[in-house]
Amino acid sequence: MLRRAAFPKGRPTGARKALARRGGRPGRALRGRPRRVGSAFVLILLPPSESKAAAGAGAPVQVAELGFPTLAPARERVLDALTTLCRGPGAQAVLGLSDGQAAEIGRNLALREAPALRAAELYTGVLYDNLGLATLGPAAAERAARQLVIFSGLWGLLRIEDRVPPYRLSMGVRLPPMGNLAAFWRPFVSEALGAVPGLVVDLRSATYGAAWQPGERSVAVRVVRDGKVVSHMAKATRGAVARSLLTSGTEPETPEKLARHLTDLGHRARLEKRPRDRGPWLITCDAG
Repeated sequence: MLRRAAFPKGRPTGARKALARRGGRPGRALRGRPRRVGSAFVLILLPPSESKAAAGAGAPVQVAELGFPTLAPARERVLDALTTLCRGPGAQAVLGLSDGQAAEIGRNLALREAPALRAAELYTGVLYDNLGLATLGPAAAERAARQLVIFSGLWGLLRIEDRVPPYRLSMGVRLPPMGNLAAFWRPFVSEALGAVPGLVVDLRSATYGAAWQPGERSVAVRVVRDGKVVSHMAKATRGAVARSLLTSGTEPETPEKLARHLTDLGHRARLEKRPRDRGPWLITCDAG
C-alpha cells in the first residue's frame, strides 16, 4: 500500500496524485556516492527578479488564496510591516533604494489594492527571460506549475500561478520589527517545503538561499566561465537549466543522474564532491 506524501496545500491536484502514485517517502541521507532520494519528483527553487512587470491587470492579491497557505499569517505580518515602513521617512534607506527608485515606496503602499498578475508574468529579469515560461508547451507548463517554487522577501514562497502585485522587498532587507527576512522566513519555509520528497535543484542566489537549505537532497548549480564563477551570466544559464528540465520531461532521481541529464541536454555539467558529508551537492555548469 502506497504511503501518501506530505504535500503543501495549494499544489495542483494532478501533481499531488502523481506523487502519491510514486510513493513519496523522503529519502535517506546521501553519503558517499549519490543515491536516489526516494522519489522521482524534482523541486526547482528560483529567486525572484529585481525587475518586474510595471503593473498588474487583475483583481488585487488575496493572501489567503496563494499557494502554501500555511504561510498566510507570516505574509500578513510582512505586508503590514512593509506598509508601516513605507509610511515613514526611513523606507528608502531600509529598502536600499536609490533616488531614482524612490517611486517603489509608493508602489509598496498600494499593495493591498493594486491589480495583481501571475508570478509567471511578474518577474522579468535575465533568469526568467531564459526560462521563457510564456513559451512552454502544455506538458512543460504543467510541470512548471508543480515543480517551480519562487522565493520572495514579501510572500515567502510563490507558485507561478499565484497572483500578486509588483512590489519591492529583497530577502536581504532587515525589516522592522522582524529583522532579517531570510531568518524570519526560515522556519515557515522549512515547514512548508521540508516534507516534500524528491531531489531539489537549487537555482537561487545566496541571498534567497539563506531562507532555506534543503541539505543533502539538494543540488546547487554553480556557473563558471574559464574556470571563474560568474554572476550576471549565471542568471541566464540557470534559467536555461530550469527550462531544459521542464521541457525534457525527465525528473532525475539522484544528483549523479541530474548532472548526466544536463550534459545530455548540452549544458556541460559536472558533479562536484560535496564540501560536507551532509551538505548539498554541487553541479558546475559552463556559462554559454
